[in-house]
Amino acid sequence: MTHVLVERDDVLRAAAAALDRARAGRGSWLMLTAPPGRGRTAVLDAVARGASADDGVRVRSARCAPEEKDFPFALVRQVFPTTRGIPFSDPAGGQEQEVFHRLLDLLARGADGRPVLLTVDDLHCADPVSRRWTGYLARRIAGLPVLLLATAECREHTDVGWLPRATGVCHPLPPLGPEAAAGLARDQGLPPERHAMCWDATGGNPALLQALLADLTRPLDPIRPPAVAFAPGGPVAGALDPARPCDGPAAPGGPVAGALDRARPSAAARSRRDPGAGRPRCAPDADGPRPVRYRDAVARWIRHRADEETRRTVLALAATAQCSDATGPDLLREALPLLPARQAAAATPGTPPLARMLSHPLALEAVLDAADPAELAALHTRAARLLHDSGAPAPQVAARLLRLDHPREPWMARCLEDAADDAVRAGHTEEAAVLLRHVLRSQPPPTGERYADLTLRLGSLEFPHSAEAGIRRLREGLDLHPDRQERAAAAPALGAALAASGRTDSALSVLHRASHGADDDELVHVLRTVTALISSHDAVAWRNAIAGLRALAPTAPVTVEPLVCGLITEYETGAGLLSAAEVLTRIRPRLAAAPVHPLLRTAWLGSAATLLQWADRLEDARTLAEQGLPVPPARPDLTDAGLQCLLSARAEATLWAGDFRRVIAENTQLAHTCTGRGIRAPHLVSMVALARYELGQRDRAWQLLSTPDTTTADSSWEWNELRYARALLHAIEGRWNAALDDYLACGTGQSARDFVSPVATPWRSGAALVLARLGRAAEARELAEEELHHARRWGTPRTVGRALRAHAAAIGGRRGLDSLVEAAALLEGAPAPVERIETLIDLGRARVEAGLGRRGRDDLRAADAEATGLLSPQPGTGGAPYAPYGHFGAAPGDAGAGAAAVTGSEPVPTGRLLRATRAALRAANARTTTRATTGPSALTGAERRVVDLAALGHTNGQIGEALHLTRRTVESHLTSAFRKLGVTRRTQLAVGLAGSDTVGGTPPR
Repeated sequence: MTHVLVERDDVLRAAAAALDRARAGRGSWLMLTAPPGRGRTAVLDAVARGASADDGVRVRSARCAPEEKDFPFALVRQVFPTTRGIPFSDPAGGQEQEVFHRLLDLLARGADGRPVLLTVDDLHCADPVSRRWTGYLARRIAGLPVLLLATAECREHTDVGWLPRATGVCHPLPPLGPEAAAGLARDQGLPPERHAMCWDATGGNPALLQALLADLTRPLDPIRPPAVAFAPGGPVAGALDPARPCDGPAAPGGPVAGALDRARPSAAARSRRDPGAGRPRCAPDADGPRPVRYRDAVARWIRHRADEETRRTVLALAATAQCSDATGPDLLREALPLLPARQAAAATPGTPPLARMLSHPLALEAVLDAADPAELAALHTRAARLLHDSGAPAPQVAARLLRLDHPREPWMARCLEDAADDAVRAGHTEEAAVLLRHVLRSQPPPTGERYADLTLRLGSLEFPHSAEAGIRRLREGLDLHPDRQERAAAAPALGAALAASGRTDSALSVLHRASHGADDDELVHVLRTVTALISSHDAVAWRNAIAGLRALAPTAPVTVEPLVCGLITEYETGAGLLSAAEVLTRIRPRLAAAPVHPLLRTAWLGSAATLLQWADRLEDARTLAEQGLPVPPARPDLTDAGLQCLLSARAEATLWAGDFRRVIAENTQLAHTCTGRGIRAPHLVSMVALARYELGQRDRAWQLLSTPDTTTADSSWEWNELRYARALLHAIEGRWNAALDDYLACGTGQSARDFVSPVATPWRSGAALVLARLGRAAEARELAEEELHHARRWGTPRTVGRALRAHAAAIGGRRGLDSLVEAAALLEGAPAPVERIETLIDLGRARVEAGLGRRGRDDLRAADAEATGLLSPQPGTGGAPYAPYGHFGAAPGDAGAGAAAVTGSEPVPTGRLLRATRAALRAANARTTTRATTGPSALTGAERRVVDLAALGHTNGQIGEALHLTRRTVESHLTSAFRKLGVTRRTQLAVGLAGSDTVGGTPPR
């Protein structure tokens, strides 16, 4: 390397001045002090070369070595190599003074007429006798034409005590500054983006900088292997190429990860991400050289050249940096408690540069690679103990404990478990799993019931990330649990996991065995009820389970009976035996009754939410779902069958309400996670796909619907939902035969489960519409009339209105128009916006065809206004109005999808319904105009009347009485008005009514 003596002008000038004084007969000493790698020897050699070129100066040189430290006069023999009589042992008493004086006289005579430059490198390694002689010389040097120029390895601003200050001075060599490092990098032809790295990763240490520059400028060596194993995208690759993100292999961070590896940390922190690894690993940068020389230089420095205090400081900084995103002075403050008290109190000015250097991932990697693992483990243990005793949060302590191969004390395991609980609450299940795995590695390892409990917990956490791994862990915990009752209580988790991965038979077998092995009668009833719930994924088992529940119902414990009733009601609803009113009569009193068994709580809420959703009590269904589901960012436990039901009920209720963006925001990541990790979730996938299609995202909707492997489909109700969703999209796009096939397949699947009601998947209505298009009127009429019969039995406006629309398509003519008029009247004010808009479109077309053009166009304009309001993003939300769960793992190609849906970033609504209304208006030869999409002018007359009363403080009941409306109609008008006005509470209505309008597209008129 060239130009290594940058920023050394001060010391070179000091040496030149001292040499000038020596020429004048005023000798002195000059000591260059610095830690290893600062270039002491380079400066010494440069001064010596300059003096040698001057014929008027005689240069004598010596270089000390640790190997000769025990040899008396080893240094002196290098200065006077031909002098005889120098002892080979320590002289005693006055003999030492005699030898010292004779040597001084010899040096003085040699300087007579020609000054002497005496250079001594690494004086700290000199033998004791020679070092005393340099002190003897320094005290008498003032009258001699001699300059003693020496180097010593010392910490900054540390004096050399055996040399008198009266005749000389210590000159510390500071590290190179950023400008010098950048200049050297520039001289080597490195691009500007790497200049800062050259200083950050070396702390201005010339030796390390020289090694790093050599690595960065040398051609790739295909023969010499790298010093460490590299992994793609590792921290060194990121450090060498700042354009690449320096992300490690750990899970996305959050509040708990803040202690483990921080959420979206700085580049330095991101390189420390693997919380379970003993040390970070690096990856070969395909675009640049490997930092082999640099790592070797760091290793030599740590293992051989650094003094003990420096080495301890560097290791403390490195151990701290592994678990913290602090840098520079903050990193030093966190590391000081790991040092001996005396050393921490006397931290020198040289320590901050070390902290700054260890803040860089490249330096951190190299130091950790060179460090003794046992010494690092001891530092982490000390840090963890200090944090624990000071009351630090469990995740902060656990970040240290994860660096140990094995937790060895009980408090360590307890702390790791507490941190796992915090991670679960924060929605970071992968981190929680890492923590519990570390608990299982404790020495001595947990045994018996504790081991089984930990394994069961770990299985539930692993399941969303790998269904197979989670199931194996759950089986292990269940098999090893010594307590029969606890085994029985844990069986539902394994059963739910097996069912979610498509192994319903295995799930039922597990639950049957558990119920036979339980001694507690109530627990037996609980297990039988959970078995029935999971049986819903198998048509034959479902019918058999319902028969068993009917026998159980009269004697079921009060803590079990609500779910028994709920499941029977679900079956009888599907079988067309009940009306919505009858269902509500059954469910509502039980929701207000005493709590159910803890193992059944989520299942009962899921069953009740499903029934409320079917009964079009959508807000009530969502409320129940929110009661049972964890509050984000905590994630739902996918080994809980009840939570699976709640997720499905919430998603479908939200879709039915027309809140498509919320469906996407709340369920996209869950749906992708399930389909990508061995968990089947065709229902959630269908809900997200339909929501995307409604928002105009056709390709993404079809991509979602093609994700589940239909070759593994069984008789689970979820596959019928998928078939129905596919049929809907085929029909919308005019693929009538494909749509009919899927509708009929859905019907076959539902019939196998005795599910004939149109409450969930109205396949007959869809098939009737398709058959009418295909000209098969008789078949269409038969299906439509059967659908209408079942719909009237159920009795909600949604099901009846939808069936009437299909009936109209099947029969046509005046009777068909009457059916559409009845459907539109039923759907007025109902929480079924999609069905109402579709009905108004058909009604408008039918009236235009019947010669009632004006009324038909009015219907189409009303449909257009409702479609615009439904699809318009909510204004004034200030970001994300929804709180989706943190992702288990993003799906390829879907980054940012949820965010766009949440914030409503689409500037103009372009969804399916809006395209349909615009096409219908154009076909009706309507004029064009501009319509307000949000704001007071967007309100319909009915909505404005309701809002005016609400703004005055009237309750929903009072508004309904005043306007002769049902309570549900009032609620529906308020929901629509809130969306158009961009408000979320009644107290905001006055401001919303005073606001301005937002103009949308230009629909035909």
